Amino acid sequence: MKKLFTLTMLFVATAIFAQEEEAKPSLSISGSVDAYYRTNLNARNDVDAIAPGSSFANLNGFAIGMANVIASYEGEKAGFVADLVFGPRGTDAIFESPMYSRTGDIVNQLYAYWNVSDNLTLTMGNFNTFLGYEVISPVANFNYSTSYLFSYGPFSHTGIKADITLSDDFSLMLGVMNDTDLTEFNPDGSYSFGAQFGFVGQYLNLLMDTRFTEIDFTGGVDISDSFYLGINAAHLTLKDDEGGFTGVALYPQLATSDSFTIGLRGEFFVEDGDFGAIGTGVEDSEVFALTLTGSFAVDNLTIKPELRLDSASDDAFMDNDLMPSKSLSSFVLAAIYSF
Repeated sequence: MKKLFTLTMLFVATAIFAQEEEAKPSLSISGSVDAYYRTNLNARNDVDAIAPGSSFANLNGFAIGMANVIASYEGEKAGFVADLVFGPRGTDAIFESPMYSRTGDIVNQLYAYWNVSDNLTLTMGNFNTFLGYEVISPVANFNYSTSYLFSYGPFSHTGIKADITLSDDFSLMLGVMNDTDLTEFNPDGSYSFGAQFGFVGQYLNLLMDTRFTEIDFTGGVDISDSFYLGINAAHLTLKDDEGGFTGVALYPQLATSDSFTIGLRGEFFVEDGDFGAIGTGVEDSEVFALTLTGSFAVDNLTIKPELRLDSASDDAFMDNDLMPSKSLSSFVLAAIYSF
């Protein structure tokens, strides 16, 4: 009996120890690296300025994107995320930094969070924006080049936000933050307010900054097991009637196999006044951009060939003779490895 009791206690202690080991919080490292080749098809490639007016993937020839390293720690009730970026894409994404530190231009996100309950999470620090369909990391985007809507909306915020689960279908986010893209500290004492209302994967977003107000809708629907349709629509108004923009983008994507998907981004973007996004230098310009992207996955590597056509209402580009042109066609081949 003594031997049986001893063995039983040993078994129970081992099981408890194993459960504690399994539940023990741990530090995880993830991220990505990306590089690409880009060439204009109807314009010269020896002039840096001939590229779409949107962010990223605008360098000629063989170019690098960024190395992204994310350290995260998830405890039972709290955790943190430290997201660092190195390279041209990362530098462009956090263009307002460094304001204070010499290393500020490598911090993409840096925040801590507290799971107050199953329905409430508080987050404080620097986090990527909640508006829009696209994000900074190329891993989470289907198209490698980015849209005008993404490029001229906010990139990141620094402040505090509350994510609230209202039910299985409804969610709410409320946040108070520095003015947009002021990610290291607040230089002028002004703040912005953000809100997001979610319903089954569809999100209505509001951002009220001291410089602008933006309303954004982001969502999508699975038409079938292999066909998905995403959508993004936004309207931004600068204060004091200084202009703004309105745009809509559709993202149909068709999976032809487990390893290959083809998708199209069709975007219509309109400037109110001389907002400066399209690059025409005149008021009330508009641009229609079509981006056809293939996505081929090999383990953790994704290869993306991409054909893009930007067509503006006014001269926004230059042709092979460096003469003003309303259209630009370009080709991109990207390689993205995630870990």
